[in-house]
Amino acid sequence: MQSTRRQMIRSLAAGGLLLPGMLSELLGEQALGASDPLSPKMPHHPPRAKRVIFLYMTGGVSHVDSFDPKPELRRYHDQKVADPGFCKGADWNFHRYGESGMEVSELFPEMGSIADRIGLIRSMWTDNGDHFGASIAIHTGSSNFNRPSMGSWVSYGLGSENRNLPSFMAISPGLPYGGGQVWGSDFLPVVHQGTRLQPVAQPIPNMRPLTSGPLQQTELDMLGYLNRQHLAGRDADPNLSARIKSFETAFGMQNAAPEVFDLSGETEETHALYGLEPGNRDSFAWQCLVARRLAERDVRFIELIDTDSNSGNNWDTHGKMTRYNKLAKNVDRPVAALVKDLDRRGMLDDTLVVWTTEFGRNPFAPNKGATGRGHHRHAFSTWMAGGGIRGGVTHGKTDQWGQHVVEDKVTVHDLHATILHQLGIDHKRLTYRHAGRDYRLTDVHGRVVHNLIA
Repeated sequence: MQSTRRQMIRSLAAGGLLLPGMLSELLGEQALGASDPLSPKMPHHPPRAKRVIFLYMTGGVSHVDSFDPKPELRRYHDQKVADPGFCKGADWNFHRYGESGMEVSELFPEMGSIADRIGLIRSMWTDNGDHFGASIAIHTGSSNFNRPSMGSWVSYGLGSENRNLPSFMAISPGLPYGGGQVWGSDFLPVVHQGTRLQPVAQPIPNMRPLTSGPLQQTELDMLGYLNRQHLAGRDADPNLSARIKSFETAFGMQNAAPEVFDLSGETEETHALYGLEPGNRDSFAWQCLVARRLAERDVRFIELIDTDSNSGNNWDTHGKMTRYNKLAKNVDRPVAALVKDLDRRGMLDDTLVVWTTEFGRNPFAPNKGATGRGHHRHAFSTWMAGGGIRGGVTHGKTDQWGQHVVEDKVTVHDLHATILHQLGIDHKRLTYRHAGRDYRLTDVHGRVVHNLIA
């Protein structure tokens, strides 16, 4: 008969392996750590969303080929009408979708089918035109310095409602531009760092316990006792208490995480909705279905990164825009399915879904007959759905070429402020003291885009 945890502790005590103080504390069922950095926290105001699913298309998706139609570019294709170069028209047609009549590229017909559920921003702007800088900016608010990612800020600000899973999880087959910095916690306590998953047989490495459950629990309790002794007198060190908490979370993950990735219980209809073949892990569909399961289990911030682990393929198309046919097909159906699936399960109202990229693509080409597009930081598109966002709304406007924002510019800081607002967080009040001053995700910038809020 397998020993219970209490019996195991008493047997170790009888053998002289536990000190009296350690024994009494372990049998007293005391909590691990003097404070819990992941305990649920009250928001600043009533939230519209409890969690975020952040869909990140790494590489810079062309706005003029996806969500911002520019017929003038086609009309003057291969003609030089301005100093930047020759007009390059979109290779795909745009169609109107839903009651809102939102115009979406034929690359994304499934996303078009949810047009009345999404709030589209056509006036995004970022201050860096380099992949690395723009990637960390859309995640951390800074294109020049190491800063905590948005998911880490959300974890820090709201804590977790699930003790057995990290509050911030990122599914990334390969590394995006910026690498692990896009889910890093930087100066925030390490417990708020994103846990990276990969679409492989064991999405989180080293999840299988090396010892039996009761013995491992006893080992963890003993470690907790020693950690508490070390923490005594060091309560002001948040990194230490966070590190202690991470052991407890890791233990819980060994039981909870494998069940999350077991999709055998999902119906054939659900697999078909996402376009996912049973047993397949190589597509964005797997990421989207796992994201819904993580959301069901109250993971606070879930990021899905579209990048290929083998070829490194992403949306960075300097050469041939025709690559978009394959790239779009990989994400279009699963993304729309995720929104529809959340909606039919009654979860879309309190789940904020964000689709974005780091910057757009240049409407002009340096010469005639160009087949690709260069980087473009001055304008790109983003959309949000659920979590109190107005559906069927298009916010902001670019000029006739898609070159510059001419109406209702939305900066990266504004996007972050709006996401936090929907979670019940005042972006000006979410601060962390580091190196002698208070930091925040939006630095000294940011305004909530109220036009997108229902």
